[in-house]
Amino acid sequence: MSFWSRRYDLLTDGRKVATWERAGSTTGGTLQWDGRRFHVRASMTGGTAGMYAPGGRQVATARDVGRKDWTIQADGASYNFRRAPPWRQEEKLHVPGQRAGSVKRTNMRGDAVADLPGMPLPAQLFALALVLTMWDATAAW
Repeated sequence: MSFWSRRYDLLTDGRKVATWERAGSTTGGTLQWDGRRFHVRASMTGGTAGMYAPGGRQVATARDVGRKDWTIQADGASYNFRRAPPWRQEEKLHVPGQRAGSVKRTNMRGDAVADLPGMPLPAQLFALALVLTMWDATAAW
């Protein structure tokens, strides 16, 4: 939304599909998608995070968030990410033996683009929310 905002509109083909709003801290936030509010909670020490549907059911988890290699589990599948060199602001989705997609910053305003083929939309939104939060936390230092 803006460089200083904690809120992001998430678009698909130019159409808003969700909103991500970070909590005041860097330990989570709310993902508004499909008329429902999903909560993202991360451990205070970082490293793990979960996305919870209304009613509290966990729909996705992330491990080793903030490290060079990290993973999301959703719908019985694992999605492996690897951080690009620091000057690129990009997290790459890997499938064994190949690069499958990425989340990358597109400008200084904070805009980003995610191309995560093969991931269900809720997992893609979770990945994007985690990456935006990592970048915001890094920028705050």
